[in-house]
Amino acid sequence: MHEEFDALESRLHDVAALCSKLRLENQSLKQQQASLVEERARLIEKNETARSKVEQMIVRLKSLEAGQ
Repeated sequence: MHEEFDALESRLHDVAALCSKLRLENQSLKQQQASLVEERARLIEKNETARSKVEQMIVRLKSLEAGQ
């Protein structure tokens, strides 16, 4: 009977350690996700800025072409 309790205690310890490890991993993944969401927002903003500049250049080129 004592051996069964020892085995159960060992398994409980293993489960607790795994739970702790998974909690830390989950926290790390949440931080990575937040970082990636921020990076994505910055990249979308840079893309929109670049698109706007290209569109402005096209308008200027067309106006120069029309003036000739």
